[in-house]
Amino acid sequence: MAKRNGPAHVVTTTRRYKGKVYKTHLLRRSYREGDKVKNETLGNLSHLPDHTIELIRGSLSGTAYVEADSVFKVISSRPHGQVQAVVSAMKKLDMERLIASRPCRERDLVMAMVAARVLRPDSKLATVRWWHNTTLPQLLGVEDADEDDLYGAMDWLLKRQGRIEKKLAGRHLEEGGLVLYDMSSSYFEGKTCSLAAWGQNRDGKKGKLQVNFGLIADERGCPVAVSVYEGNTGDSTTLLSQVEKVRDSFGIHEMVLVGDRGMITQKQIDSLKKLEDVYWITALRSKTIRKLMDGGAIQLDLFDERNLFEITHPDFPGERLIACRNPQLAKLRARTREDLLAATTRELEKVRAMVARGQLKEEDKIGVRVGKVINKYKVAKHFVLDIRKGAFDFRIDQEKIAAEAALDGIYVIRTSLPAERMGSDDTVRTYKSLTQVERAFRSLKTIDLHVRPIRHHLEGRVRAHIFLCMLAYYVQWHMIEALRPLLFCDEDQEAKKTRDAVAPARRSAQALKKVQSKTLDDGTAVESFRTLLENLGTIVCNTCQTENAAEDDPTFEMMTTPDAKQKRALDLIAAIEM
Repeated sequence: MAKRNGPAHVVTTTRRYKGKVYKTHLLRRSYREGDKVKNETLGNLSHLPDHTIELIRGSLSGTAYVEADSVFKVISSRPHGQVQAVVSAMKKLDMERLIASRPCRERDLVMAMVAARVLRPDSKLATVRWWHNTTLPQLLGVEDADEDDLYGAMDWLLKRQGRIEKKLAGRHLEEGGLVLYDMSSSYFEGKTCSLAAWGQNRDGKKGKLQVNFGLIADERGCPVAVSVYEGNTGDSTTLLSQVEKVRDSFGIHEMVLVGDRGMITQKQIDSLKKLEDVYWITALRSKTIRKLMDGGAIQLDLFDERNLFEITHPDFPGERLIACRNPQLAKLRARTREDLLAATTRELEKVRAMVARGQLKEEDKIGVRVGKVINKYKVAKHFVLDIRKGAFDFRIDQEKIAAEAALDGIYVIRTSLPAERMGSDDTVRTYKSLTQVERAFRSLKTIDLHVRPIRHHLEGRVRAHIFLCMLAYYVQWHMIEALRPLLFCDEDQEAKKTRDAVAPARRSAQALKKVQSKTLDDGTAVESFRTLLENLGTIVCNTCQTENAAEDDPTFEMMTTPDAKQKRALDLIAAIEM
């Protein structure tokens, strides 16, 4: 009896074995013998990649395939994925309406500058040259912009800073809530700006003038406002103006201000006490802590049962003092002090040998050389020096070291908040939330946004530059929060509210697993924010043309299809909430 053969086709079967799923792909052909339909296996395709199997399946079902090169050609390719991610985040954050309610050229330019600062911080000239190699100007409608347009948009932005910050405060600050405030600085290239001055050097750049800026953030560290000051402005002198800004400009009359011991000083506290409904949380200086210990208000044996306890003291009427002791911090400080003393001793011994050899004879020259050594490691207070003409000796002051060692690991939180408003543990945790502002400064200055060095010469441009960087950090902050599942970041943020207030912060088990394995559950690599942006940059926009088209014939665009991780990243960004 003759066979009547049918077309070949691909059959896929699935089975489970010991919890695993196995797929088998077989190339088969149907045929008929008399009245019976039978199948014949022509080959096993299971070893082939899935996409190859799909091509075979489609071809056998009648789909015609041709080589891509015979259909169209790629004229150019521009990175798109990282631009799409940032622009998408900005749209979810409604940045356009935040910057200006009505559409205008300046708003588009500011949007582009903020996005560029997140993606690749650089000078305005370099930014304009760079972004034309991406899809950024096309997405935001600034293809024809040059650096002069950007400078003009910066001047326009500065005039709107107050309104924009008021909108941010409306989003993220609430009546009676926490307000974090801290100061930092950035150095200048040049000496002509009126804001540039010599001040407390935080950047380690000798011979550079600087400008100071203070950042207001909500309790999570999300930035709300930034103020710029001359480089020689003291941190604490800016505090009251910021309180007035929050009350008068933002309409927040009751607040809990959180600042470090150098910011909320006794002088500032005396002024804050005159303001109704303004509470504060700060910490005591070591000199004051030592005084409390000497007076018996803080006794070390009280830490035997718990690592914190609350006290009151007549020197601090109407306030609560929360004494804390961290044994791990105590060990770290002791070890650091020993290392610094040892390093300084080695250097001083070299000076002593030079004096003994007669290389240094005059008393003033010996003093200058010794001063450089003991100031290098900041432990001069622990040394007793004997400098004479042609002679030099030194010794370590053990009494001062013992007095300082007694304070190792001990700190005292000081607050005007009543206990019914915030317990001891929560007060300590709240003070530690200042690290979120420190994280903002690290990102602004070094890691990501590169606010420094500042090359602008006009005061207004410097202020606009720093405000622009703050807006970029606002976008980046929300992106990092959304992308935590793909980054080294700890996803269990709620645990911060209940963990031991004094003990060192510890990552969750899930975060430790990511750090140690450097892989996610799907086996792909854990990313930093920067490397994830670079990964997304492999999604490109291809400008294409048909193979036989003339040079001036129309073109069309094709985007790279995102892989699984890129799609997940874009989906997480699309789910951002303010």
